Amino acid sequence: MVAMKISVVINTLNEEKNIRRAIKSVESLADEIVVVDMKSDDDTAVIAGRMGARVYEHERTGYVEPARNYAISKAGGEWIFLLDADEEVPGSLAAEVKRVVKEDKYDYFRVPRRNYIFGSWVRHSGWWPDYNIRLFKKGTVVWSEIIHSVPETRGEGMDLEAREEYAILHHHYETIEQYVERLNRYTGVMAAGKKKEGYSFSWKDLIAAPSREFFARYFANRGYRDGLHGLALAGLQAFSEFVLYLKIWQMEKFEKVVVQPTRVVDEFRKVGREMAYWNADLKVSSGEGLVEKLRRKLRV
Repeated sequence: MVAMKISVVINTLNEEKNIRRAIKSVESLADEIVVVDMKSDDDTAVIAGRMGARVYEHERTGYVEPARNYAISKAGGEWIFLLDADEEVPGSLAAEVKRVVKEDKYDYFRVPRRNYIFGSWVRHSGWWPDYNIRLFKKGTVVWSEIIHSVPETRGEGMDLEAREEYAILHHHYETIEQYVERLNRYTGVMAAGKKKEGYSFSWKDLIAAPSREFFARYFANRGYRDGLHGLALAGLQAFSEFVLYLKIWQMEKFEKVVVQPTRVVDEFRKVGREMAYWNADLKVSSGEGLVEKLRRKLRV
């Protein structure tokens, strides 16, 4: 059996702080390392070249998706492993990748990620296992230019098991400032996308959308199990939704809208009902709800 060549592809923008760690982590895995730099202001491209990567340049796009397909086109391997510059591949994952490539049973794989945010691995809040398509045969996966889009695939796919040792290590947000900077950049792109899809601003979404996001992160995805990290991230994700819809309002030239405070109260009542639901859910989950039911029965 002829060994399949694996190309590790990394898109970069001002990543001199991270690129050494990313490249070093895949040296045992990659037959070649391709770095496509989006005109960094620092020494990212220079460092990557010195470490043996083949370095190409792409225009700066503000987010990675438009440059993905270009980067993949520069790879010579039959298999592609995509890595972000703020990620690293542990040895156990590299060994598993080599194993499944050798078996050659599937065309693409979703790989779990361990997201380290504000110094901690976030295990809930929708951040684990955080599957992404990262390993695939060249030509089987294509990205659109929509931010955070799911790529188009052909052939048969499989998930690597959601185990710590098979997960990419993602050194995600390290500071609040970093989070807010990306929030500002991403919400601008996402707002433009929603407008392109035909969305028209509604002031109610300033209440409804952040609330949905918070409840989904903190309660539905059990973010509270991540302690203060979970609460902080649920709040930041909710704030991101708030900014997104404000930016759409901005695109509509800050059109004046008369909003009756009684209608605002009505919207927050809906939020209150949702909060009551999750409060009851927490009690049932902890057994408190069951105890209360038994007490009521005994009183009858």
